[in-house]
Amino acid sequence: MSKGKLFVLSGASGVGKSTVLKGVMDARDDLLFSVSATTRDPREGEVEGISYYFVTKEAFEEMIRQDAFVEYDAHMKNYYGTPKSQLEEKLSRGNVILDIEPNGAFQVRKNRPDACLIFIAPPSREELERRLRGRGDTPEDQIRVRLERAQWEMDMSEKYDHVVINEQVQTCVDEILKIIAQVAD
Repeated sequence: MSKGKLFVLSGASGVGKSTVLKGVMDARDDLLFSVSATTRDPREGEVEGISYYFVTKEAFEEMIRQDAFVEYDAHMKNYYGTPKSQLEEKLSRGNVILDIEPNGAFQVRKNRPDACLIFIAPPSREELERRLRGRGDTPEDQIRVRLERAQWEMDMSEKYDHVVINEQVQTCVDEILKIIAQVAD
């Protein structure tokens, strides 16, 4: 049986989720991160089992057939998903946060209605585009696809329990910490 609370963090590519998530995790030592599996290639600095579980498309599809995910989705030509066994193990030890996109968040909501869904929004579409271009690691065609997807993701934010605008990272972190404290403490 789970003893921890489940939090889902979502936001468009380039909104600063990773930076905000790091700030939240650094501030609360009782919060565990649930590592997702993905078929995409690792980015520089990402570590197997810490950033993601990097698996082949074939292995991921076998896990789908075995109903091994709490949620999964395909986007940007790759699969992403949260392994059930890993999530349950972490929830047995405490509060857990997932970093997933809206389709996955809604699957979690369906399977775990007690989960708290938090959406991180950019201050504007223009700022989101500036951040995506500023990364320097995304080809132009992918930037266009990500911006199109971002519009849909921002439209879905109304289905979340909380929407936090990431205009300034520490302010965004602080707002999410308040939400977590209200739900978990």
